[in-house]
Amino acid sequence: MQRWRGLEDIPQDWGRSVVTIGSYDGVHRGHQLIIGRAVDRAREFGVPSVVVTFDPHPSEVVRPGSHPPLLAPHHRRAELMAELGVDALLILPFTTEFSKLAPADFIVKVLVDKLHAQLVIEGPNFRFGHRAAGNVQLLTECGATYDYGVEVIDLVLSGEAGGGEPFSSTLTRRLVAEGDVAGAAEVLGRPHRVEGIVVRGAQRGRAMGFPTANVETLPHTAIPADGVYAGWLNVDDEAMPAAISVGTNPQFDGTERTVEAYAIDRVGLDLYGLHVSVDFLAYVRGMQKFDSIEDLLVAMAADVKRAGELIAAHDRG
Repeated sequence: MQRWRGLEDIPQDWGRSVVTIGSYDGVHRGHQLIIGRAVDRAREFGVPSVVVTFDPHPSEVVRPGSHPPLLAPHHRRAELMAELGVDALLILPFTTEFSKLAPADFIVKVLVDKLHAQLVIEGPNFRFGHRAAGNVQLLTECGATYDYGVEVIDLVLSGEAGGGEPFSSTLTRRLVAEGDVAGAAEVLGRPHRVEGIVVRGAQRGRAMGFPTANVETLPHTAIPADGVYAGWLNVDDEAMPAAISVGTNPQFDGTERTVEAYAIDRVGLDLYGLHVSVDFLAYVRGMQKFDSIEDLLVAMAADVKRAGELIAAHDRG
């Protein structure tokens, strides 16, 4: 998959293409349907498929300080889109100047002049341009002028997650924030993931026989509610069953919120300085302060046992 950052990266000889535009944070199952449709239609036409997205999130530029927690960084979204068969990803730097671009000018500048869109595929609520004034109706009207088609994919997915709410990034962020990582996985079609560099912590876990990888997560990451979870610690191409702790370490009156993963039944791991990811499978229990270190150790042993059981049950399908 080709990756372009800015309009100037698009090859000068780029021909017609099928395009879809959106933040696509998380590339959840609803996004997968729209992107998958773009890939299928592009193959029918014999042209490339292009996903257009933005960095930073538009809300951070339009309303500074309102950046939503991110379900996936751009490189992870790119991996997921590549798996769906997307041919090119265009990340547009979202600046104050860009935010003032009128919807019709956005169409000409991006879709017509650069991507030579043959077909544009969007959901019914797609908005674009200055003050989000552009919609699918305007997109369609301009298509008649500039010789591209528009397909609106009104596919509303829902399930048990969120009590039957339609799948969305907003719903997924809420489920993650509530610690309902199983519900988030239903929307995403895979476990929610956080990633970052392993840094040195207080090393109390190591002293107690449960050495953990303290993951310094990327900015704006959507981190699950405080608690203990079952999941996987991913290092290079290896997914290790793990018990994961999220919180401020109340047993030791901590104040900094951390994500720590204990690789079950693994000894001698040296992960400091490595970029790792953590996948959240299931919630085990909430975070709490125990009466003694001995009680904490008993609980940690039970957490590891329960996490192992949940992972084994999942692996058995």
